[in-house]
Amino acid sequence: MAVAKNNKKTKVAEQDIFIWQGVNRRGLKVNGELPAESIKAARDTLKQQGINPTKLKKKPKPLFGGGAKKITAKDIAVMTRQLATMLSAGVPLVQSVELISKGNENANMRRLLMEVGLGIQSGTPLNEVLRQHPKYFDDLYCDLVMAGEQSGALEGIYDRIATYKEKSEALKSKIKKAMTYPIAVLSIASIVTIILLIFVVPQFQEIFASFGAELPAFTLMVIGMSETLQAHGPKIAVAVAIGIFVFVRSYKNSRKLRDKVDAYLLKMPIFGMILNKASLARFARTLATTFAAGVPLIEALDSAAGASGNAVYRNAIMNIKAEVSAGMQMNIAMRNTKLFPDMVIQMVQIGEESGAIDDMLNKVATVYEQEVDDAVDGLSALIEPMIMAFLGVVIGGLIVAMYLPIFQLGKIVS
Repeated sequence: MAVAKNNKKTKVAEQDIFIWQGVNRRGLKVNGELPAESIKAARDTLKQQGINPTKLKKKPKPLFGGGAKKITAKDIAVMTRQLATMLSAGVPLVQSVELISKGNENANMRRLLMEVGLGIQSGTPLNEVLRQHPKYFDDLYCDLVMAGEQSGALEGIYDRIATYKEKSEALKSKIKKAMTYPIAVLSIASIVTIILLIFVVPQFQEIFASFGAELPAFTLMVIGMSETLQAHGPKIAVAVAIGIFVFVRSYKNSRKLRDKVDAYLLKMPIFGMILNKASLARFARTLATTFAAGVPLIEALDSAAGASGNAVYRNAIMNIKAEVSAGMQMNIAMRNTKLFPDMVIQMVQIGEESGAIDDMLNKVATVYEQEVDDAVDGLSALIEPMIMAFLGVVIGGLIVAMYLPIFQLGKIVS
């Protein structure tokens, strides 16, 4: 399915919201809000819609930027489910978008939805309107909407998109949960350790200087770390900051580096297993959703490659696409990558033979999403005592190193 790409950028952030009241062609009083660059542009837009405005004014902005939160992927997922529900209930598309817009607490989201609504009212297909906002609606989203519009089953397609977005966001949340907790705790432990080395250890060092006795090797090592940090702390901090900056910049600009990092992440203990299962779940869910929506398998594989979230799987899926394009069965092409588990390959084979590949892939996605959920819960339960033990060793070790000379002095005196 060929899709015309539209590179037109959204002007949502450049426009203001105007509150209006007026009379429509039937003589009925109507009101609402609309985004526009000026009050004149707002009035012209209303007249084009057959509305004679009687009151039109710029909506005041909330104090301290309140209500103008950034639009997140979760916001888009929630909006998609709301739209799917309204379309399934028989509410017209334009009215559905307008109702969702009015009920949204995020000012930026309301502005975006109002622009989408105005685009639809002007006669532009929904998928083309959404393509004008690539920051919020990617090619996969727009392609699925276009498939729904062309097949006349937009409400069914939107239900699939909503399910897909909800599953994707839930999976992202689980991965973030697995990564964020240990990183946060270790960061706090590092900060506490640095504070102890810079401010607490020197106080003990002054006390030890008055002893006139030889200090234990463990204590000397901790004092050496403290002195190094005091003497070269700023240099170390600058070096670390520069290193992080260079790595992040290189990561953004170098696809080769990103691919190496992705491959390394998959080989990490515990976390690698979770990331592998997450990539398999994304692959299966995306391919099932696009294929069920009527997107040809070759193009569906393109979408699945982009949504896999890892370069290793992206490259493998692109190889599958090339072999399927040459006439090979997908399950054989998947086996050739030596990346996909036998269970996934067998499910795809059954789907190809029965003509229900989307159902089989949905089952695969459900299995791996559940496994990711279980793995994250298990990891959380396992990692808490490990982190507590680590903190005990680090912080406790520093305390023991400082009090060890005092204990030895007490033995000498006794």
